[in-house]
Amino acid sequence: MGGLRLRVITAVFFVLIMLGGVFGGKIPFVVLFGVINGMCLWEFTGLTFPEETRSNLIRRSIGVGLGLLPYCWLSALNLGLIAQDCWLPMMLTFFPLLFLPFVYEISEGNTQAFHQVGFIFLTVLYIGVPFTLLNAIAFIGPQFSFHIPLGLMLMTWTSDTSAYFVGSKFGKTLLLPKISPKKTWEGSGGAAFFTLIVAWGLWRLFPELGLQHWMVLGLIVVIFGSIGDLVESSFKRGINIKDSSDLLPGHGGFLDRFDGFMFQIPFSAAYLFWVIN
Repeated sequence: MGGLRLRVITAVFFVLIMLGGVFGGKIPFVVLFGVINGMCLWEFTGLTFPEETRSNLIRRSIGVGLGLLPYCWLSALNLGLIAQDCWLPMMLTFFPLLFLPFVYEISEGNTQAFHQVGFIFLTVLYIGVPFTLLNAIAFIGPQFSFHIPLGLMLMTWTSDTSAYFVGSKFGKTLLLPKISPKKTWEGSGGAAFFTLIVAWGLWRLFPELGLQHWMVLGLIVVIFGSIGDLVESSFKRGINIKDSSDLLPGHGGFLDRFDGFMFQIPFSAAYLFWVIN
């Protein structure tokens, strides 16, 4: 099967699944991003612990488990499966769990415990936290709403796509050639222009969030989504790989598709909780 055809077929199925999860209601939404969270966690731990040993399998399992736990707990709270007054005990339970990787490394007699545990902590921070905050954004109002998560996704995709096409056509000034030799300032300008147009369209569709807020979110997506893409590019360049995995034929892995989206979520969430609450 041709490369372009494979990319298109994968993209169509991927978009249909994404739209089904977003528009399907709160349970499909929570399940969809829980699965994406888990896949990104598994890919990242596979890159940080690449050797297929028993110890690394345990480390990967610990990283995935700790990365998924806050998301699962918040999902249970938001879906009414756990009483709201349980959030503090759960949070206080999570902190001791973060120290369990040290216990494992010491039990293995590992003299590089901080090195291995650092990768596990990075897994939780880099992937688990953003998806947990995305869950919080969906339930930020009095009831579940997919509008803002959908808007953030659309603006991220617009930013990535327009940066690529504008940069390919008009790009001359490299942004950070040592990290990404194809990204240009012209592409970034195109990304900002088209993303803000989409932000205006989102305001027309979902006016419960003011135009100024959609515009600010658009700028956050352009700036920090682009940085997130560069962060993953730097990481992959450092370990000399092209894609995070081959789970999405023609598109690489889940990390490749969600790197910029994940990175902008903490900044968008901070802004939204300040302006809405």
